[in-house]
Amino acid sequence: MGNNVLVIAEQRDGVLKKVAFEMLGAGAELAAALGGCVEAALLGSDLGDMPDTLAQVGATKVYVADDPALATYSSEGYASTLASFIGKVEPAIILTGATAMGIDLAPRLAAQLGVGLASDCVALEIDGGRLVATRPLFAGKVLAKVKLNSDPQMATVRPNVLAAPEPDTSASATVEPVAAATDGVRAKVVDIIGVGEGEIDVAEADRIVSGGRGTAGPEGFAPISSLAKTLGAAVGASRAAVDAGWIEHSHQVGQTGKTVTPNLYIACGISGAIQHLAGMKTAKAIVAVNKDPEAPIFKVADYGIVGDLFEVAPLLEEEFAALMAE
Repeated sequence: MGNNVLVIAEQRDGVLKKVAFEMLGAGAELAAALGGCVEAALLGSDLGDMPDTLAQVGATKVYVADDPALATYSSEGYASTLASFIGKVEPAIILTGATAMGIDLAPRLAAQLGVGLASDCVALEIDGGRLVATRPLFAGKVLAKVKLNSDPQMATVRPNVLAAPEPDTSASATVEPVAAATDGVRAKVVDIIGVGEGEIDVAEADRIVSGGRGTAGPEGFAPISSLAKTLGAAVGASRAAVDAGWIEHSHQVGQTGKTVTPNLYIACGISGAIQHLAGMKTAKAIVAVNKDPEAPIFKVADYGIVGDLFEVAPLLEEEFAALMAE
């Protein structure tokens, strides 16, 4: 087994996801501790200059599987393609983001390689030449450190918890073509239903404004959406709001929704049930707006406002708009 780190660089619709850059930054640090370098695996169709972009954020080599059969993500096709060449390059560590794609792909790939997997990690380090991953358990009540014994060592990491490196436009990387291994794929992607046009996915957003039961109905998300638009933020929601049918499930944050780690999370009319906190309490700054001063959300909030969201949200929007205009 070698001493390099391989990052599975996620792209969608011809755009590299931010988490790919975060993984390259983390991979470079791990590789340095092992005396190796960080490399990237890029799968898709018509990938253009994406290998150059990966080189600019640290990849010394990019394995590229550019094939029409990989145009749409398929867990079978992507896992088989990756497994077919990973055995030859023998990386010490394989990393990818704990995104919808990563959560689906990594276990299948680990099974094909016959190795273990540390999932949904929030920190990575090298101890005694082995990867040690920190991951939350029991809805975030416990942080566990796990050491992987099989090779290659695999981990998925939450988006937005690690810093992406600054790009170096002068950097270049070796590009090695990889053949797609899709002959045995049985499932076929017939349609992709994404977020609405112009909407930001909460799983990848740097800022999120969420609404809960306090919105009192679908029309109650109007001030939430307006504030989010001013901030360039995604619109999130608690399970209560989603279960009531006030907003689509794609917006749900929490244990049964999406886990997020934005720089700013504004919770409006959300009491703070433990299932919701499990999905957002690692946000770097949390602002809570709730009429109930005893709401559990205030225990994790950095800033709390006791008040009616329908009065507070427009005031916040006004202030943020003024600040951003300066």
